[in-house]
Amino acid sequence: MKTLITGGAGFIGSALVRRIAKTPGWTAAVYDKLTYAGHLSSLAPIADTPSYALFQADICDREAVGRAFDAVQPDVVFHLAAESHVDRSITHAADFIQTNLNGTFNILDAAHAHWVKRGKDEKFRVVHVSTDEVYGSLGPEGLFTEETAYDPRSPYSASKAGADHLASAWFHTHGMPVMISNCSNNYGPYHLPEKLIPRTILSGLFGDPLEIYGDGSNVRDWLYVDDHVEALCLIATKGQPGRTYNVGGRNERTNLQVVNRICDLLDQMAPKSTSHRIQIKFVTDRPGHDHRYAIDATRLETELGWRAQETFESGIERTVRWYLDNEPWWGPIRARGVGVKRQGLPASGSPV
Repeated sequence: MKTLITGGAGFIGSALVRRIAKTPGWTAAVYDKLTYAGHLSSLAPIADTPSYALFQADICDREAVGRAFDAVQPDVVFHLAAESHVDRSITHAADFIQTNLNGTFNILDAAHAHWVKRGKDEKFRVVHVSTDEVYGSLGPEGLFTEETAYDPRSPYSASKAGADHLASAWFHTHGMPVMISNCSNNYGPYHLPEKLIPRTILSGLFGDPLEIYGDGSNVRDWLYVDDHVEALCLIATKGQPGRTYNVGGRNERTNLQVVNRICDLLDQMAPKSTSHRIQIKFVTDRPGHDHRYAIDATRLETELGWRAQETFESGIERTVRWYLDNEPWWGPIRARGVGVKRQGLPASGSPV
């Protein structure tokens, strides 16, 4: 199984590559621009594996994308390359439109040309990896299903919604075997420090304020990244073309609950004279901040037999321990300012 993974040096992408590169009979070719969010250090565990290769290029470069397809001749394409940080999309929306929409078009266009050259091989697959944020915001009850209407609220989620529609169009128009996955919030090792969980862990270690938007009541469904990777491999090998699969951990937590749990784990694993909870600081809420996301993963569970292996309690403990043990990975990234200051805050950034 020859795979091409766009965004393979990013958080979820690198977890997928590490899994594939160690799977007998599978090869993993990474296509990544290596922006601030892509790090070869995340691929260090498999860098010397013969089943791994790297193409450093931009998905917005159609010719480069075509060359990668010609070189790899992939059986499966996992499309994860994207601008993904909601906060950054508030002030740098153009980057999200360019990469998430135009870049996705280039991948689909190249995949279609490749598929036609293969004689429209029925074994070829494209897995377009998306987010639950395309569905908008839930009330206090209910879950997102694959039939939930799209209602994106941020430049990031709007660009991902558009990319989903492009992927769907290539299936319905051309019959190309494309599948879409919409996942809940991922966490785990090698997560860029600008995101909530790793930023909280590292800010807690450094004694910095643990900033929480609003009153911390926003709810997310947390999914351990290795569970997500297993779902993607199942979708690629057993999923039905044209189908959408929601991937969620069934682990709803408020942001305040998440931060409090991290503080308690730091108190156990890296104790200091006072609780890490005293570092919590509530700040002005982010514009357009969706209140609640929650995924119904029944289709994935019943049709493909997937189950999340990590609870939030087990996964967050593993994650905190990994960051404590892996300063050589996150140290250079944080030294460049990533995750030190939140992006997208109102100009005042004043406490609530």
